[in-house]
Amino acid sequence: MQVIEQTTVELLRVGAYRLTGHQRRLFQAEVSLKLFAGNTRQTERILGWGRENVAKGIHEFQTGIRCLEIRRSRNHLRAEERNPRLAADIRDIVGPQSYTDPELKSTRRYTNLSAREVRETLLERGYRDADLPSERSMRDVLNRMNFRLKRIKKGKPLKKTKDTDAIFANVKAVRQEVRDDPQTLEISMDTKAKVSIGDYVQGGKMSVG
Repeated sequence: MQVIEQTTVELLRVGAYRLTGHQRRLFQAEVSLKLFAGNTRQTERILGWGRENVAKGIHEFQTGIRCLEIRRSRNHLRAEERNPRLAADIRDIVGPQSYTDPELKSTRRYTNLSAREVRETLLERGYRDADLPSERSMRDVLNRMNFRLKRIKKGKPLKKTKDTDAIFANVKAVRQEVRDDPQTLEISMDTKAKVSIGDYVQGGKMSVG
């Protein structure tokens, strides 16, 4: 799979956003053919463009036949533009569960909420199913609102260091050595502190002042 820099992804999205209808489909088709070998699913996943629209554009591009367009009502306004309250509610749902690009290479925000989960939450808030975009359209809405799905990986537990067994063996030996010494005080602690390395190592021994 070809790797594309996030800045390039953003420029392609902006370029498509500034076009409409037939011209937008041709632009999306050329990008899909050149960058993804015409793989519409991969194009949708990386760039957020509906794969059906991309497939139609590829057909138009390759055949030279332009498909007739059905004009939308309400001055072609999108769902989030027709209903400002919907846009505000989506931001209210997704915003607290999103985060910025850790490398600060993009202004996009990433979320672990899927379009289906956002839609279900809106239904729970009182929206009617007929008043909401479909799940696929909701993905487009989230992309246009600068949110992108990205599952957050759970952190892996730290592996035991190679010195751990040696440290415990040394502690056990010292305990055996001083267990009958009345001048020695034994203190037991359960801690998650990291094992010191480098200049702070004293041959596996630790002194208490």
